[in-house]
Formats: sequence, C-alpha cells, structure tokens
Amino acid sequence: MKIGIATVGENGLQDKVSETFGRANTYTIVEVKEEKISNVKVLENPAISYEHGAGPIVAKMLIEEGVQLVVAGEIGPGVSSILEHHKVKKMTVKAGTTVAEVVEKLLKQI
Repeated sequence: MKIGIATVGENGLQDKVSETFGRANTYTIVEVKEEKISNVKVLENPAISYEHGAGPIVAKMLIEEGVQLVVAGEIGPGVSSILEHHKVKKMTVKAGTTVAEVVEKLLKQI
C-alpha cells in the first residue's frame, strides 16, 4: 500500500502533516509492505505557486505515483471527488501530527 501524506517539509517520517491538501509544501509517500514501512519518498508540490487549481494537479500526481490513500489536515470537495473517481481513499488527521504517528496508527488498523 502506498500512502500519500500532505506535509510541511522534507523530513520524511519526522515531518508534520499539512493543514491543507493542495497547498502543502511537500507530499511524503510511504510504502507499506507486510505491515512494515518499505520505502519513504518526498515530493515537492508542483502547483504550490498556482493561484487556483493546485489540489487537482497534486491529486493527479499522487494517483500517478500509485498512492492508494491520501492523508491531510483538510481535503476539499473537488479533490475528494477526483480521489473517489480513481478509488483512492482519503483520511483527515490533525495538522501537525507526524508522518510516523499517522503510519503507526494505520498499521494498527491493518
């Protein structure tokens, strides 16, 4: 399973979840295999400077990365419909939570 987490920086598992999805600085992609983290990759937001439409561009990028679950502090309705159309699950968590805490919580649910 690949998890795409909207994050504030480039600190991987120690990074913090961004308040918003489309305006996050980075996206931390965590790959989980056999209930363990197998890979962590950080991608910069290609649409950070866009005045409008950043969310759909980021959603497309994460879908192309093979992400099956998206996590952010808030996910808007436009992005939600794109994710649902591509059968990508979404989850909101408190902004500022670390990526490691999010993944640990998800692993307990698997």
